Amino acid sequence: MSSRTRKVVAAAFAALAVLTGCTTGDDAVVSGGGDFSFVAPGGETDIYYEVEQRQQLPEVAGEDLFDEGKRIAASDYEGKVVVINVWGQWCGPCRTEAPELQKLYDDTKDDGVVVLGIDVRDHDRSAPQDFMRDRGLTYPSIYDPSGRSLVNLSGYPRSVVPSTLVVDRQGRVAAVYLRELLADDLRPLIDRLTAEKAS
Repeated sequence: MSSRTRKVVAAAFAALAVLTGCTTGDDAVVSGGGDFSFVAPGGETDIYYEVEQRQQLPEVAGEDLFDEGKRIAASDYEGKVVVINVWGQWCGPCRTEAPELQKLYDDTKDDGVVVLGIDVRDHDRSAPQDFMRDRGLTYPSIYDPSGRSLVNLSGYPRSVVPSTLVVDRQGRVAAVYLRELLADDLRPLIDRLTAEKAS
């Protein structure tokens, strides 16, 4: 086998390893303390973490969808409950979910809740901008075609769209949803988290 052939075979195996590690597994397990690390053995789509199990959300940041020079980070909303939604204008379920997230945002922003979108796999910036304008979405969104803003979320299934992480007032992941959501799906958890005090 030539050196070039060995390199091609090695690259193919490396690509396969990346692809198999990026599945759409539906279950998750996490242990308490440290930075958030997600493990997906398969099965559940709604994962809740008790206070003692919650782990700190690592850096999640990127460029504002509407302002190319502005950077948005989840840490900008310290002391608030942050609902981070991974979406794309090409995603059918996102069309139903987005107005529901806007409703949740409108109903709870005075209680210290922020919805932060992360637009992925949209390589033409105007399409997701139109998506948000057409639906009257006013919550901020990161423009992230490559999904780079999620790279610090160890084990998180970036291939699952839509998906949602809910972060408590202390910046810890309280829940992960690997499915489309309605405002009513999130509201009981949001009400519990807004009642918790920030550190």
